[in-house]
Amino acid sequence: MAQRTLEIVITCDEGYLCPVRTMLLSLRANNRDEDIRVWLLHRGIPRPALDALAVFCGRIKIELAPRIVDRELFSHARTSERYPQEMYYRMLAPHVIDAPIDRVLYLDPDILIINPLAPLFDIELGGSAFAAASHTDAIHPATALNNVRLNTSELYFNTGVILMDMTRAKELIKPDELLSFAEENDRKLLFPDQDIFNSLYGERTLPIPDQVWNYDARKYADNIIRTGGEATLDWVMDNTAILHFCGRDKPWAPKYRGQFAALYKHYAVRAHRIRCETN
Repeated sequence: MAQRTLEIVITCDEGYLCPVRTMLLSLRANNRDEDIRVWLLHRGIPRPALDALAVFCGRIKIELAPRIVDRELFSHARTSERYPQEMYYRMLAPHVIDAPIDRVLYLDPDILIINPLAPLFDIELGGSAFAAASHTDAIHPATALNNVRLNTSELYFNTGVILMDMTRAKELIKPDELLSFAEENDRKLLFPDQDIFNSLYGERTLPIPDQVWNYDARKYADNIIRTGGEATLDWVMDNTAILHFCGRDKPWAPKYRGQFAALYKHYAVRAHRIRCETN
């Protein structure tokens, strides 16, 4: 029986390649027995930078599969330094990836993988096209506000981690519809890609536990309270698979002082050493 490959999707520009290397090293370090292929969707990362990333991935035994997305597709969609055009590409993955794949897992670059991902790939999706986590529960005030703002009735899903059933997702995602929605609703989109995903595909998304599959690193203290003291640092290290550094403060910044700063810097330093060895 052929070994399964963990199919990972990432999207970024050249400026985010350093965090990407850190994330990929953590992915490999905690999924040592898995074959891993990473689909990098981008709009024009220079060839030398792509080649250097491919060498890095080769050193940690990850297959890199870059794919260029037509930059004109989202030329009229709202972007900024914090929300670049690449943030929309995750939703186009089923149409851009030219391989017969059952499932892919999209991951933001500002993530650490600290436990195995195979159990996530194995979850039963039922009739859903996606699986994702929400950082607010059904009774949280922000959930009600988002439902009113976006005319939805589901949880508000964070799109930093999305498991996709490729067949269902390709049938569901219509690129023209996605682009039209982005243009027609530009003024009411606070978090552009995330609002679009929740508006168009929230009803076809299976909720998964955020403390395991998309842990918001800003909310360590909140999570301890939510779990009655259970979600200690030891619990996180044993049970959380995906640690997500959401928000403006990023762990690669020199002044970052979050709960998991030392853990992130551990992987960042290791990734930097491997990169230096390959130059």
